[in-house]
Amino acid sequence: MNYSSRRFGFIFNLLSLKSNLSRSVKLLATLGATSLLVSQSSSPVTAALEDSPKTVVDEVWQIINNEFVDREFNHIDWKIKRQELLKREYSDQASAYQAIRQSLEDLGDPYTRFLDPEEYEELSSQTSGELSGIGIRLGIERQTSKLMVVEPIPNSPASEAGLQAGDYILSINGKPTKSMTLEQASAEIKGEVGTQVELEISRQPQSNFEVAISREQIELPSVSYTLNQEQDSKVGYIKLDEFSSHAAEQMEKAITDLSNKQAAGFVLDLRGNPGGLLFSSVEIARMWMGKGAIVSTIDRRGGNEKFSANGKALTDLPLVVLVDGYSASASEILAGALKENDRAKVVGSRTYGKGTVQSVHSLSDGSGLAVTIARYYPPSGIDINQKGIDPDIMVNLNRQQQTTLSINPDLIGTKADPQYARAVTILKNQAK
Repeated sequence: MNYSSRRFGFIFNLLSLKSNLSRSVKLLATLGATSLLVSQSSSPVTAALEDSPKTVVDEVWQIINNEFVDREFNHIDWKIKRQELLKREYSDQASAYQAIRQSLEDLGDPYTRFLDPEEYEELSSQTSGELSGIGIRLGIERQTSKLMVVEPIPNSPASEAGLQAGDYILSINGKPTKSMTLEQASAEIKGEVGTQVELEISRQPQSNFEVAISREQIELPSVSYTLNQEQDSKVGYIKLDEFSSHAAEQMEKAITDLSNKQAAGFVLDLRGNPGGLLFSSVEIARMWMGKGAIVSTIDRRGGNEKFSANGKALTDLPLVVLVDGYSASASEILAGALKENDRAKVVGSRTYGKGTVQSVHSLSDGSGLAVTIARYYPPSGIDINQKGIDPDIMVNLNRQQQTTLSINPDLIGTKADPQYARAVTILKNQAK
């Protein structure tokens, strides 16, 4: 059987992470794109696999056999598993997908997972930091259950078309949104670049109106920042939502802009950030650190790859990092490096605890496979998997504080945010 699989290096957190401080689930990633030719099988059943659901089944088996970090496969005879899988008859791709998922569950690793074509496409959009659409963030208003524009992304087609935060979307391409979920509405709005989506909008006190908006390739901002005047000093507040392919350049712009505006110190907010591209986290760490180790990874054969600062930090001003129980994977790499090199004080609650690395492969039918290929360690070499990183200063939010910030996200990164307020106090004390 001859086939090739495009390989994307990723650090994945495939659990559903729901943050009280930011938008919910995202998938994690790392390392650059390379090519991979999966080895041919000499099995007699190979010839019968072409153009059948068994093709993808065997692709998955081969990748796991060659790359899975646990060479004992959770004490499963993986070769016998292949024979069992290929002896079965599959009526369609769905039945093959189900068999694949059941086999991967036997490996005992929640991060090694099969992705159907739709899931794989969604992952690719998230990790690239781009999608084809009109550039709006959607929400369901709690009181009315109506589909609402939370905000148009600046300079997006939606923004240029005049959509505003608080607009209700009554229909999409003539389909009423009353019973749509957010995922369904988002899928309706997305589409090929150059095509149009027609929206019916309700905006008080105006009458309802319709607008046709052309879809474009949208870059999803991963970084937002403000310069906050805190009594007699200026604090640069930077919120990093995910480590996408564009996060590093956006972070560089934020640091440079805030430095030019005479920020006296920085608060880097990683709360609710489930991770992203590993190399993006390394690049961003290098913007804050002039020297020191950042992270190391160890693969199934004991190979150790180390990443360190390169002496090209953009600033040496005081820094406080905010984390919580939803700061995972690449977020923990960055927070751990900054903490253990004494570059920053870390404030908040214990992080998620995700210390493994995944690669993601595209398969021949458009589906994908995430497979754990290595474990990663902060500079100290401690194992943070399922343990997390403890902040230097523990500041836990009570239920009421969490609810307040969740309902009023504009309060995040202000004096009404207890963890941010503590960070500002630390920066002031360092300046004395």
